[in-house]
Amino acid sequence: MAIHLTPTELAREAGMQRREVISKCMELGVPIFQGRIDKTLFLTSLKESQRRELAKA
Repeated sequence: MAIHLTPTELAREAGMQRREVISKCMELGVPIFQGRIDKTLFLTSLKESQRRELAKA
C-alpha cells in the first residue's frame, strides 16, 4: 500500500476532487514533494482542521 500518492490518487481515496486536494494541501501546509503527497499527513491534517472548525461552532 502506497503512502505517497499523486493528487489524483489521493482525491480518489479521499472522495474529493483533485483541485480540492491541492487546495487543502496549500491551506493546511501539507507539502507536495515531486508531485506526491503523504497520505497519512494529509488525512490527519484534514481531520484536525475539520475538528477545529466544529469546535468553533
